[in-house]
Amino acid sequence: MAKRRRGTHARGRWPYVVVAIFVLSGFVFVASAVSAGGSDLRPAGDDVGSLLKDRSDRVDVQRVDARKLREDIDSLSKSVNDASLKKQLDRADKLRDDTGLSKVVGAGMRVTLTDAPRTLEVPGLDPRSLVVHQQDIQAFVNVLWSGGAQAITLQGERLISTTGIKCVGSTVLLDGVPYSPPYVIEAVGDPATLDDALSSSPEVTTYGKYATMYGLGLKVEASGKLTAKPYAGTIGLKYATAAN
Repeated sequence: MAKRRRGTHARGRWPYVVVAIFVLSGFVFVASAVSAGGSDLRPAGDDVGSLLKDRSDRVDVQRVDARKLREDIDSLSKSVNDASLKKQLDRADKLRDDTGLSKVVGAGMRVTLTDAPRTLEVPGLDPRSLVVHQQDIQAFVNVLWSGGAQAITLQGERLISTTGIKCVGSTVLLDGVPYSPPYVIEAVGDPATLDDALSSSPEVTTYGKYATMYGLGLKVEASGKLTAKPYAGTIGLKYATAAN
């Protein structure tokens, strides 16, 4: 009889265990839904290209939201009737062009850089010589700046003085967002002046030689109208200070 009663108590606890499991499972599902924000936590496609596109799409959505919030803040700030604040806002407006926070439209140059074909085999050649690296992109960007470019974009994103370009494997990170080739650089400015700057650059000449030897992509073309949209990322400055 005693054994039967213990068995009865054990069976009586089972409904509570089952309920606890269902509650825990429901909590996990809800947490996953909240974390995903209505999107799939595991994007379709297991290849690197799909993952890169998924992350890029998410960042684009966040950039649109950030731009809208920035516009709302600007609108609310301008509605405040304060002389000191108005003075600071007027000062900030005058700096928008120089800091890359305003749209720039005009003629310019478009440079497209592409990795060499994967089918290319050169005995003894370092495979890293067949891909576009951060220093290659940076070289073209620096030359275009020095050639008088008013605004520059990479993959359609505005470059400013604090923009970080980093090479990670076969991709390039731009402000933390991965991009794969082809890499498209667009510079708004006088096409003739920009072309002269590119033609006289030792770094560009070196890249051109590699492009000829190993099939790296290099396309330089003038354009009658380019649009450099405003910088959409966050702006934060860090600088060194003298020790006391």
